[in-house]
Amino acid sequence: MTRVNLLVDMARGKKTGGYQTLLPHKLKYVSTDDIRRLWRAIKKLEIRGAPAIGIAGAFGIVIGIKRSKARTSDKFFKELQNSSKYLGSSRPTAVNLFWALKRMEKVARDNRLKPVARIKNILLKEALKIIGEDMKSCRRMARFGSKLVRHGSRILTHCNAGGLATADYGTALGVLFESKRQGKSIKVYADETRPLLQGARLTTWELMREGIDTTLICDNMAASLMAKGKIDMIFVGADRIASNGDAANKIGTYSLAVLAKYHKIPFYVVAPLSTFDFNIKTGLEIPIEERSGNEVRGVLGKLIAPKNVKVYNPSFDVTPNRLITAIITEKGIFKRPYSNLTSNLTRLK
Repeated sequence: MTRVNLLVDMARGKKTGGYQTLLPHKLKYVSTDDIRRLWRAIKKLEIRGAPAIGIAGAFGIVIGIKRSKARTSDKFFKELQNSSKYLGSSRPTAVNLFWALKRMEKVARDNRLKPVARIKNILLKEALKIIGEDMKSCRRMARFGSKLVRHGSRILTHCNAGGLATADYGTALGVLFESKRQGKSIKVYADETRPLLQGARLTTWELMREGIDTTLICDNMAASLMAKGKIDMIFVGADRIASNGDAANKIGTYSLAVLAKYHKIPFYVVAPLSTFDFNIKTGLEIPIEERSGNEVRGVLGKLIAPKNVKVYNPSFDVTPNRLITAIITEKGIFKRPYSNLTSNLTRLK
């Protein structure tokens, strides 16, 4: 069963859902049609990746209002807004979540004169539409990005931006999957991505399932590989991109971009238009989620540091636009300078 089918079934009341925290050793599906359980799944990274979180948010709205007894559109919309606010509190950095929630709210408002039962059905169709759009955008980003990959390219990636993070092919990893499909022989180095090891647990699992030559490295080994001339290009995803092209992604991305600049290695960000936040001018305005210190004190639940040591644990960092060689979207590849990024992408949306 695919992630798409799991989300659709969950919204329609069949008790199914996805679970990423046991991979790569165990593939398990968790059943729920409870908005509180879905909130926890997003918060605890059982569902993660910006596009996937957005999709989950859309279906979370469907789940949240499914049992509504409201008879008037005003009362119904108030219940929907409460569900939206609740879901939005799960992950503050991933703009796709808020994009999806606002989109679902707008659809409800636009149809407020219809019977409540009809509005519920319209919202389910809108969530299904969001899935379809994400699947198409994944394939388009992959095709655009694969044009930058040569036969024999040695590629570095960070965190997980594959099928587990979207409804289909992935963002950054989608480029690699498409390059493989085109017959290009590539070698990929995957950062482990501390503290939660998404690169080690998820990215390597996805790449190896696709038959791609994959090597896992510790995060602090990337500079050594670049210095030895073993990295030709870097592809990463993003959780929010400001109007000027500054991009927030999993913590550790910024340091890779700095290293890439020093070693003259192209650094590419792959993300759909739903990841752009045109309401903020620069990355300084992006809210950065700080997570529990226990994620750093331990590894996969096992304590490795003094239990009372202070911890700084931001989940994301921001890469300035000047360090990004190009941003790959479903509408094409945008290269530096990004002075016209906002106008171009706003026009294309």
